[in-house]
Amino acid sequence: MADTPTDVELKPDLTDDVALVTGATRGIGAEIAAELTDLGAKVYAGARDPDDVTAADQHAVRLDVTEDGEIRDAVDRIEREQGGLDVLVNNAGVFPRSGPLHEMDLADFDRTTAVNLRGPVAVTKRALPLLTDGTAGRVVTLSSGLGQFTEGRMEGGYPAYRLSKVGVGGLTAYLDGEYGDRGLIANAVSPGWVRTDMGGDEAPRTPSKGAETPVWLARFAPGSPAGHLWKDRERIPW
Repeated sequence: MADTPTDVELKPDLTDDVALVTGATRGIGAEIAAELTDLGAKVYAGARDPDDVTAADQHAVRLDVTEDGEIRDAVDRIEREQGGLDVLVNNAGVFPRSGPLHEMDLADFDRTTAVNLRGPVAVTKRALPLLTDGTAGRVVTLSSGLGQFTEGRMEGGYPAYRLSKVGVGGLTAYLDGEYGDRGLIANAVSPGWVRTDMGGDEAPRTPSKGAETPVWLARFAPGSPAGHLWKDRERIPW
Protein backbone atom coordinates (compact mmCIF):
# COMPACT_ATOMS: atom_id res chain seq x y z
CA MET A 1 0.00 0.00 0.00
CA ALA A 2 1.33 3.43 -0.94
CA ASP A 3 1.91 6.00 1.77
CA THR A 4 1.40 9.67 0.90
CA PRO A 5 4.03 11.66 2.83
CA THR A 6 3.11 14.68 4.91
CA ASP A 7 6.61 15.39 6.21
CA VAL A 8 8.41 16.29 2.98
CA GLU A 9 9.94 19.72 2.54
CA LEU A 10 11.42 20.55 -0.84
CA LYS A 11 14.19 22.92 -1.77
CA PRO A 12 12.61 25.49 -4.12
CA ASP A 13 15.54 25.26 -6.49
CA LEU A 14 19.01 23.74 -6.69
CA THR A 15 21.01 26.82 -7.60
CA ASP A 16 23.57 26.19 -4.88
CA ASP A 17 23.86 22.44 -5.49
CA VAL A 18 26.20 20.16 -7.39
CA ALA A 19 24.78 16.90 -8.74
CA LEU A 20 26.23 13.76 -10.27
CA VAL A 21 23.98 11.53 -12.39
CA THR A 22 25.29 8.16 -13.55
CA GLY A 23 24.10 6.75 -16.87
CA ALA A 24 23.09 10.24 -17.96
CA THR A 25 23.28 9.95 -21.74
CA ARG A 26 19.82 8.60 -22.53
CA GLY A 27 16.42 7.60 -21.19
CA ILE A 28 15.57 8.39 -17.59
CA GLY A 29 19.14 9.40 -16.74
CA ALA A 30 19.28 12.05 -19.46
CA GLU A 31 15.92 13.41 -18.37
CA ILE A 32 16.99 13.56 -14.71
CA ALA A 33 20.18 15.39 -15.66
CA ALA A 34 18.22 17.88 -17.78
CA GLU A 35 15.63 18.57 -15.09
CA LEU A 36 18.23 19.02 -12.35
CA THR A 37 20.01 21.46 -14.65
CA ASP A 38 16.76 23.36 -15.18
CA LEU A 39 16.42 23.64 -11.40
CA GLY A 40 19.79 25.38 -11.30
CA ALA A 41 22.13 22.57 -10.25
CA LYS A 42 25.61 22.21 -11.63
CA VAL A 43 25.18 18.76 -13.16
CA TYR A 44 27.94 16.29 -13.89
CA ALA A 45 26.56 13.83 -16.44
CA GLY A 46 28.26 10.47 -16.07
CA ALA A 47 28.85 8.51 -19.26
CA ARG A 48 31.07 5.69 -20.45
CA ASP A 49 31.83 7.95 -23.42
CA PRO A 50 31.70 11.66 -22.49
CA ASP A 51 31.17 12.57 -26.15
CA ASP A 52 27.66 11.11 -25.78
CA VAL A 53 26.76 13.98 -23.45
CA THR A 54 25.55 16.69 -25.81
CA ALA A 55 23.96 19.16 -23.37
CA ALA A 56 26.07 22.31 -23.34
CA ASP A 57 24.85 23.24 -19.85
CA GLN A 58 26.10 20.00 -18.25
CA HIS A 59 29.59 18.79 -17.35
CA ALA A 60 30.35 15.54 -19.14
CA VAL A 61 32.39 13.16 -17.01
CA ARG A 62 33.76 9.76 -17.98
CA LEU A 63 32.14 7.26 -15.64
CA ASP A 64 31.67 3.55 -16.10
CA VAL A 65 30.32 2.48 -12.71
CA THR A 66 32.13 -0.86 -12.98
CA GLU A 67 35.53 0.86 -13.22
CA ASP A 68 36.88 1.94 -9.84
CA GLY A 69 39.50 4.21 -11.40
CA GLU A 70 36.87 6.13 -13.35
CA ILE A 71 34.74 6.48 -10.23
CA ARG A 72 37.70 7.89 -8.32
CA ASP A 73 38.62 10.29 -11.10
CA ALA A 74 35.03 11.52 -11.54
CA VAL A 75 34.49 12.28 -7.86
CA ASP A 76 37.95 13.82 -7.50
CA ARG A 77 37.23 16.08 -10.47
CA ILE A 78 33.95 17.25 -8.93
CA GLU A 79 35.70 18.03 -5.65
CA ARG A 80 38.48 19.86 -7.44
CA GLU A 81 36.16 21.93 -9.63
CA GLN A 82 33.22 22.52 -7.28
CA GLY A 83 34.50 21.84 -3.80
CA GLY A 84 31.63 19.52 -2.92
CA LEU A 85 28.73 17.34 -4.00
CA ASP A 86 25.11 17.67 -2.87
CA VAL A 87 23.18 15.15 -4.97
CA LEU A 88 24.11 11.71 -6.29
CA VAL A 89 21.67 9.93 -8.57
CA ASN A 90 22.62 6.29 -9.10
CA ASN A 91 20.78 5.72 -12.36
CA ALA A 92 23.08 3.54 -14.49
CA GLY A 93 21.61 0.08 -14.93
CA VAL A 94 21.22 -2.98 -17.14
CA PHE A 95 18.30 -5.37 -17.57
CA PRO A 96 19.10 -8.76 -19.07
CA ARG A 97 16.07 -10.73 -20.18
CA SER A 98 16.06 -14.20 -18.70
CA GLY A 99 13.82 -16.92 -17.41
CA PRO A 100 13.90 -18.35 -13.90
CA LEU A 101 17.07 -18.96 -11.92
CA HIS A 102 17.73 -22.50 -13.19
CA GLU A 103 17.88 -21.10 -16.74
CA MET A 104 19.94 -18.00 -15.91
CA ASP A 105 23.45 -17.56 -17.24
CA LEU A 106 25.68 -16.68 -14.28
CA ALA A 107 27.57 -14.26 -16.50
CA ASP A 108 24.34 -12.24 -16.72
CA PHE A 109 24.09 -12.25 -12.94
CA ASP A 110 27.68 -11.08 -12.54
CA ARG A 111 27.27 -8.27 -15.07
CA THR A 112 23.91 -7.15 -13.68
CA THR A 113 25.01 -7.00 -10.07
CA ALA A 114 28.24 -5.29 -11.10
CA VAL A 115 26.32 -2.43 -12.70
CA ASN A 116 23.07 -2.30 -10.70
CA LEU A 117 24.36 -2.99 -7.19
CA ARG A 118 28.13 -2.83 -6.95
CA GLY A 119 28.08 0.29 -9.12
CA PRO A 120 25.89 2.33 -6.72
CA VAL A 121 27.83 0.97 -3.74
CA ALA A 122 31.19 1.96 -5.25
CA VAL A 123 30.09 5.40 -6.46
CA THR A 124 28.34 6.22 -3.19
CA LYS A 125 31.34 5.04 -1.17
CA ARG A 126 33.64 7.36 -3.05
CA ALA A 127 31.20 10.28 -2.87
CA LEU A 128 30.25 9.93 0.81
CA PRO A 129 32.92 12.30 2.19
CA LEU A 130 31.54 15.05 -0.05
CA LEU A 131 27.87 14.17 0.50
CA THR A 132 28.22 14.21 4.30
CA ASP A 133 30.33 17.36 4.39
CA GLY A 134 27.32 19.62 3.83
CA THR A 135 23.95 19.95 5.56
CA ALA A 136 21.81 17.53 3.55
CA GLY A 137 23.48 15.42 0.90
CA ARG A 138 21.03 13.33 -1.07
CA VAL A 139 21.47 9.90 -2.64
CA VAL A 140 18.74 8.75 -5.02
CA THR A 141 19.13 5.23 -6.39
CA LEU A 142 16.97 3.80 -9.16
CA SER A 143 15.18 0.63 -8.16
CA SER A 144 12.17 -1.21 -9.62
CA GLY A 145 8.87 -2.79 -8.75
CA LEU A 146 10.51 -6.04 -9.84
CA GLY A 147 12.70 -5.77 -6.76
CA GLN A 148 9.84 -5.53 -4.26
CA PHE A 149 9.72 -8.57 -2.00
CA THR A 150 7.93 -7.80 1.27
CA GLU A 151 4.40 -8.10 -0.14
CA GLY A 152 3.17 -10.67 -2.62
CA ARG A 153 5.30 -13.20 -4.47
CA MET A 154 8.44 -12.51 -6.43
CA GLU A 155 8.09 -14.56 -9.59
CA GLY A 156 8.19 -14.23 -13.35
CA GLY A 157 11.85 -14.55 -14.24
CA TYR A 158 14.56 -11.86 -14.41
CA PRO A 159 16.33 -13.11 -11.25
CA ALA A 160 19.55 -11.17 -11.84
CA TYR A 161 17.72 -7.88 -12.21
CA ARG A 162 15.30 -8.55 -9.35
CA LEU A 163 18.03 -9.51 -6.90
CA SER A 164 20.19 -6.54 -7.85
CA LYS A 165 17.28 -4.24 -7.01
CA VAL A 166 16.62 -6.03 -3.72
CA GLY A 167 20.24 -5.16 -2.96
CA VAL A 168 19.56 -1.51 -3.81
CA GLY A 169 16.92 -1.55 -1.09
CA GLY A 170 19.45 -2.87 1.39
CA LEU A 171 21.97 -0.23 0.37
CA THR A 172 19.39 2.53 0.83
CA ALA A 173 18.32 1.31 4.26
CA TYR A 174 21.96 0.95 5.30
CA LEU A 175 22.89 4.45 4.15
CA ASP A 176 20.01 5.88 6.16
CA GLY A 177 20.91 3.90 9.26
CA GLU A 178 24.65 4.58 9.08
CA TYR A 179 24.74 8.16 7.83
CA GLY A 180 21.27 9.60 8.42
CA ASP A 181 22.36 11.25 11.65
CA ARG A 182 25.05 13.03 9.64
CA GLY A 183 22.39 14.61 7.44
CA LEU A 184 22.45 12.17 4.50
CA ILE A 185 19.06 11.67 2.86
CA ALA A 186 19.14 8.35 0.99
CA ASN A 187 16.13 7.01 -0.88
CA ALA A 188 15.35 4.58 -3.69
CA VAL A 189 12.77 5.00 -6.42
CA SER A 190 10.77 2.83 -8.78
CA PRO A 191 10.24 4.94 -11.93
CA GLY A 192 7.68 2.52 -13.37
CA TRP A 193 7.75 0.93 -16.80
CA VAL A 194 9.32 3.58 -19.03
CA ARG A 195 9.83 3.78 -22.81
CA THR A 196 13.61 3.55 -22.97
CA ASP A 197 16.14 1.21 -24.54
CA MET A 198 15.74 -0.88 -21.39
CA GLY A 199 11.96 -0.64 -21.05
CA GLY A 200 11.07 -1.07 -24.71
CA ASP A 201 8.57 0.63 -27.00
CA GLU A 202 5.48 -0.87 -25.33
CA ALA A 203 6.10 0.78 -21.96
CA PRO A 204 3.33 3.22 -20.99
CA ARG A 205 5.49 5.91 -19.36
CA THR A 206 7.69 8.57 -20.93
CA PRO A 207 11.23 9.22 -19.68
CA SER A 208 9.94 12.52 -18.30
CA LYS A 209 7.40 10.68 -16.18
CA GLY A 210 10.06 8.23 -15.06
CA ALA A 211 12.32 11.10 -13.99
CA GLU A 212 9.62 12.94 -12.06
CA THR A 213 10.00 11.23 -8.68
CA PRO A 214 13.82 10.90 -8.78
CA VAL A 215 14.08 14.66 -9.37
CA TRP A 216 11.56 15.27 -6.59
CA LEU A 217 13.66 13.17 -4.20
CA ALA A 218 16.76 15.12 -5.22
CA ARG A 219 15.05 18.27 -3.90
CA PHE A 220 14.44 16.91 -0.38
CA ALA A 221 15.35 19.44 2.30
CA PRO A 222 16.91 18.58 5.68
CA GLY A 223 14.60 16.53 7.87
CA SER A 224 12.72 14.91 4.99
CA PRO A 225 12.03 11.14 5.02
CA ALA A 226 14.86 8.78 4.13
CA GLY A 227 15.55 5.08 3.84
CA HIS A 228 12.43 4.39 1.76
CA LEU A 229 11.33 3.15 -1.66
CA TRP A 230 9.15 5.59 -3.58
CA LYS A 231 6.95 5.62 -6.66
CA ASP A 232 4.94 8.55 -7.96
CA ARG A 233 5.95 10.59 -4.88
CA GLU A 234 4.53 8.02 -2.48
CA ARG A 235 6.28 5.53 -0.20
CA ILE A 236 5.76 1.94 -1.27
CA PRO A 237 6.79 -1.35 0.38
CA TRP A 238 10.16 -2.94 -0.26
